Amino acid sequence: MSFTVAIDGPAAAGKGTVSRAVAAHFGFAHLDTGLLYRAVGAKVMEGADAVEAAQALMAEDLEGDLRAPGVAQAASRVAVDPQVRAALVDFQRAFAARAGGAVLDGRDIGTVICPEAQAKLFVTASAEVRAGRRYRELCEAGHEVTPEAVLADVKERDARDSERATAPLKPAGDAVVIDTSEMSIDEAVAAAIAVVAEKRGDRA
Repeated sequence: MSFTVAIDGPAAAGKGTVSRAVAAHFGFAHLDTGLLYRAVGAKVMEGADAVEAAQALMAEDLEGDLRAPGVAQAASRVAVDPQVRAALVDFQRAFAARAGGAVLDGRDIGTVICPEAQAKLFVTASAEVRAGRRYRELCEAGHEVTPEAVLADVKERDARDSERATAPLKPAGDAVVIDTSEMSIDEAVAAAIAVVAEKRGDRA
């Protein structure tokens, strides 16, 4: 029996943390679809063609340091290419349909990849809050960045993701929006679990 949870949202909103927690709570498999685009972006930075890289993507390509700022920007740029997105659709849909349940997080899961998902969430937060989280994350990973540069990067990615012609970032019409700006991680996770449990018809 498959049950698909689609979790979308902008960068650093907390959707990855929420998605992993939801998957662990219900015993579902989890896929961070952003890693697919980061892996393609990393290959493009090495000189590969974006579409060819997407078509030949392997599981091992999702390993390594794909969180560096340069990779994030490259991922956002290749994600604008309709051919790249098309090349990665089948991979994501096959994962979503696996028996035992699956949680996918990204930018267009509820709107494009899995419009029939039984549970859809859109996890967001203000650009300033997200930039602060991203800045701390990058500093802890040893990257030299400034708060101003990170905020500019977040806003640039938001604009690119929201304004692209193919699969723009936006909540699905039937998605439950969770704004984590003033939430703790535990509160955000609890809110997401409650939504999924309700969609599953779990008894309290």
